[in-house]
Amino acid sequence: MSLLEVKDLKKHFPIKSGVLRRTTGHVYAVDGVSFAIEEGETLGLVGESGCGKSTTGRVILRLLPATGGAVTFDGQDVMSASHAEMQRLRRDMQIIFQDPYSSLNPRMKVNNIVGESLRIHRIGTDKERRARVAELLETVGLTVEQGERYPHEFSGGQRQRIGVARALALNPRLIVADEPVSALDVSIQAQMINLLEDLQSRLKLTYLVIAHDLSVVKHISDRVVVMYLGKVVEIADSSLLYERPQHPYTEALLSAVPIPDPRTERARRRIILEGDVPSPANPPKGCVFHPRCARMQPDPCTVAMPKLESTVGQDAGVDHKVACYFPTRYAADGTATANAPV
Repeated sequence: MSLLEVKDLKKHFPIKSGVLRRTTGHVYAVDGVSFAIEEGETLGLVGESGCGKSTTGRVILRLLPATGGAVTFDGQDVMSASHAEMQRLRRDMQIIFQDPYSSLNPRMKVNNIVGESLRIHRIGTDKERRARVAELLETVGLTVEQGERYPHEFSGGQRQRIGVARALALNPRLIVADEPVSALDVSIQAQMINLLEDLQSRLKLTYLVIAHDLSVVKHISDRVVVMYLGKVVEIADSSLLYERPQHPYTEALLSAVPIPDPRTERARRRIILEGDVPSPANPPKGCVFHPRCARMQPDPCTVAMPKLESTVGQDAGVDHKVACYFPTRYAADGTATANAPV
């Protein structure tokens, strides 16, 4: 059994207008997302800004109420858990927020920020909590003396380390890392990624890494989930997804990743998507990607959203799923072949 199972998860935000604030529509931020994470695994969740990645992570942790679907953590239903049950679950499920500037209380010292969850859950005595906080600060590369400072006295990378220490305080099993390096300088990003990988191996952690930087996801993730407009369009092993993407949206994303070798960069075919991302308040009928897809056929692409199904052929036995009527196929030598309806 997987540590975390997400089935048909939905989050629709109501659109209210008029004097009486009546609901006139909905924003379909997350619309039927399903995936699973094995214990000790790192799952990357990628997509353009506004595709519903962060909302998915927050709904999984019940920081936002779900509109529908199910989330199961180690066999326990998260969506129907009572307040007391959710309090216990939060010890095992923590989050690293995207913005290291706004996610820390500027009026609290670092010691109090990191140790707040220990106090809320009534873990240990005051002396034991202080020792635990000191241990956490050293674990993430900070000093005990820095615990007496306020967040504004730290750099962006140091603030993110504080956020990591706070997430580790309760010895969680699952950490949702929401864009953990997007607000950091490139030189600091590598340090943070290495820290997360080191902590995972030492503490046996499971990660859900939400990001739009595909190079970061490739480096840290075991499997990758690709989202577009609130839906999952492809799931695959990290190396397989980068070598043999099957969904046209995934191919376009990967073609935009910079390559250090200029000779390879010049030889690569850059895929430019036409048009803009549709509004999640008025998603297109059929496949949500069809207005921007070069393979689009009126039937079936505009009729119904394709199911997320496992591929066959050369990838048989590999957990590679794609939601596309005309996915890219690959020959035995790795070259792409003509698209055919499935």
